[in-house]
Amino acid sequence: MTTEPLGAMTPQQTSSHIAGLRPVKIAHVEPASNEIARALLDYILSGQVGPGEKLPSERQLSESFGVGRSVVREGLKSLGLLGLVEFRHGGGTFFRGAESDLLPRVIEWGLMLGERHTVDLIEARQHLEKITTGLAADRRTPEQLKTIEGALAQMKAASTTEEFVTADVAFHIAVADASGNTVLANMLKSISSLLRVWIHRVMEAESSFEKSYSEHIPVFQAISSGDSTAAASHMESHMEQASARLRATLNEV
Repeated sequence: MTTEPLGAMTPQQTSSHIAGLRPVKIAHVEPASNEIARALLDYILSGQVGPGEKLPSERQLSESFGVGRSVVREGLKSLGLLGLVEFRHGGGTFFRGAESDLLPRVIEWGLMLGERHTVDLIEARQHLEKITTGLAADRRTPEQLKTIEGALAQMKAASTTEEFVTADVAFHIAVADASGNTVLANMLKSISSLLRVWIHRVMEAESSFEKSYSEHIPVFQAISSGDSTAAASHMESHMEQASARLRATLNEV
């Protein structure tokens, strides 16, 4: 039986059983893909695969774990949603590296995982942002308003995806801070690394930053004018559109 190339992996690891992997007993208490996602995370972080290196193929992982390829595919998809692995069309799946800021947040939120949990968190973020934006319109200080405006200006001036993502996340964090509710603000900040992954994913799939940028303008204007109802409404609209764009990218994996 022939196998696909595994980058830096040794010939011994290209057999039907991959070193460091063993069959996973599925308890059926949660989706099988969740358990495979955890097993994949353990495998990756054990040092078997280095940053930038290619993971074994779906077929090889399927044989090693003793599960169907569709289950492996969903498990990989979960790690992809967190930015831990990237999928190259026709080239396989690669480990991006465990960024020190991202991984603790992933574990903290218990996102190992499954697409269902990710979708739930997207929904929770929508409601959280709507509330903090409404409060920000009522409570923001002149200094906080300048910070929000500054982040919006940085979004407009961004020439790279990384610059836009940084400014986008800064905008939402600044709005949350302006809400005057530290509990709600800290909830959003605790997933800021994941927000960065999500926004980056969406922006790379878009032809330009204009649509996302334009959705932030009425949010800022409403906060500036102190109209809490309009601010919450505009943020809700932005969240619905942004979430739809993110969900669309999930279906591409």
